[in-house]
Amino acid sequence: MFRNESGGGARSGLLVVGVVAAAAALLAGCAGDGAGSGDDAGKDAAAQAGLTPEATSSPSTADGKPVDGKPADGKGADPLATVTRSAAKPLAGKVVVLDPGHNIGNAAHTAEINRLVDVGNAHKECDTTGTETNAGYPEAKYTLDMSHRVRDLLVARGATVKLTYDGDRPYGPCVDERARIGNEAHADAALSIHADGAPAADRGFHVIAPKSMHVGKADTRKIAGPSYTLATTLRAHFKAATGEPFADYLGGGKGMTVRDDLGGLNLSLVSKVFIECGNMRNAQDAEELTDPAWRQHAALGIADGLTAFLEGKR
Repeated sequence: MFRNESGGGARSGLLVVGVVAAAAALLAGCAGDGAGSGDDAGKDAAAQAGLTPEATSSPSTADGKPVDGKPADGKGADPLATVTRSAAKPLAGKVVVLDPGHNIGNAAHTAEINRLVDVGNAHKECDTTGTETNAGYPEAKYTLDMSHRVRDLLVARGATVKLTYDGDRPYGPCVDERARIGNEAHADAALSIHADGAPAADRGFHVIAPKSMHVGKADTRKIAGPSYTLATTLRAHFKAATGEPFADYLGGGKGMTVRDDLGGLNLSLVSKVFIECGNMRNAQDAEELTDPAWRQHAALGIADGLTAFLEGKR
């Protein structure tokens, strides 16, 4: 969630042996800034990308075949099919940066995370604590788990994957550093993973793309278009894999917002988006977000979306 950089904003926070091994692992299991922007911002980014906000990418597999989203268990893309596709190493040579939203240690370092940093068009808190389910499952724990799951899938497909942090620091990193890590890695794509903290009646997931802008240190003019394409591609694959509906409380119910108030996007020089995988305060979303099996399907959707984008598919 984005109390600072989580997206909900003011609402809360191969060889055959290799294939078999990967399949067995899969079967064993698997941001809070301001309010979402309106349709005008979406149209602005769409113009940069040559798309319309209404356009929904058609999900496709690494071999170009459509994903029907209806495996035997009815929950999304078939994990075994995904592993089979991975054998071809379609992402060899590609660099992906995954940014797990927040840090479980932030709550114990309030002075540090409340320090203001320059995000180009404003100064914002270094980071925030994120949100949690009503039962106390923290967003920061969810985002790190999801990042690990997505990383494993992408590495199996040949990508080089870097995390902005991996449970290896007491707090942060600050939002400007999160963007800088992606820039310095020369990432082909970067993704910040979050879950929202909206009112309990609100449900669904959404993706956030950067608005085209050049203010102070922020210059997203070159990445706004490709980032919008990444956002729509990711949105389609995540929905196909999970069945999660588009968020019904922002973005006109289209599962997309375009924003200029997130430092992680404002300062990025590489194609980057945020995903709010669901609303942790909603009972149905919370049940899914805390379910390891659902999280694995969600990770597959994210990995497939990133793969499709990096292969130039939509």
